[in-house]
Amino acid sequence: MLLIHCPYCGVERPEIEFRYGGEAHIARPAEPSKLSDEEWAEFLYMRTNPRGLMAERWRHVHGCGRFFNAIRDTVSDRFLKVYKAGEKRPDMKKLAAEAAQ
Repeated sequence: MLLIHCPYCGVERPEIEFRYGGEAHIARPAEPSKLSDEEWAEFLYMRTNPRGLMAERWRHVHGCGRFFNAIRDTVSDRFLKVYKAGEKRPDMKKLAAEAAQ
């Protein structure tokens, strides 16, 4: 069973308490009404989906209910870091180097 640490509750809980919220750090367009249909579709649906480390949004739905961000290795499904929403994304190269050790 995958355990996920909630940075707000401060505890590790089973993955069934959480919901995936997509890629983290996606900036909403300042003036969405000025986007073309193609630009709006790009914002809504196109994501990086890398093999390896990815910054993701998660929600602790059966706990505090808050959104947070996590760096997860999409190959091993291992969470390397969790951090509160609004905090700066950690250095991905540094995390990758630490994970490789």
